[in-house]
Amino acid sequence: MGLPHKITQIEVLVRRLKDMGKTVATAESCTGGLLGKSITDIPGSSAVYPGGIISYCSRVKQALLGVEEALLDTLGPVSEPVARQMAEGVRLALGADYGVGITGIAGPNSDETGRPVGLVYLAATDGQRTLIRERRYDGDRMAIRAQAAEEAADLTIELLMRE
Repeated sequence: MGLPHKITQIEVLVRRLKDMGKTVATAESCTGGLLGKSITDIPGSSAVYPGGIISYCSRVKQALLGVEEALLDTLGPVSEPVARQMAEGVRLALGADYGVGITGIAGPNSDETGRPVGLVYLAATDGQRTLIRERRYDGDRMAIRAQAAEEAADLTIELLMRE
């Protein structure tokens, strides 16, 4: 007999979206699609997840998500305003009720600005309200990415509960 299954925030998110009849789209940079993969690992998630955009480079953030070039030039891709614009851009691009943006530095090295490994900005929006979190995660690259994906789901649940 195996260990009992621990319910993740991502599973809770999918359930809540189903109950509400709502959808979420994801824009991921440092997580490289991990949140989208985790959502689609759940049976029936196609009812709530139209898709996501992995925007690993600034050019994709601009072209597909509408992130302002001036913002990327002045603040760089790892910032609160970029996460906000990623979330709104993916929500609009994929026609979802909610959008999630994740941008950060998963390591093992820092970026050219010297921002620390583990710095991640998360955003969730419904087009009217946007919640943002800045986090500093510990661990290796995979641990940082996993923590960011889980917390992005948690942030989105927080936004859903305000509806």
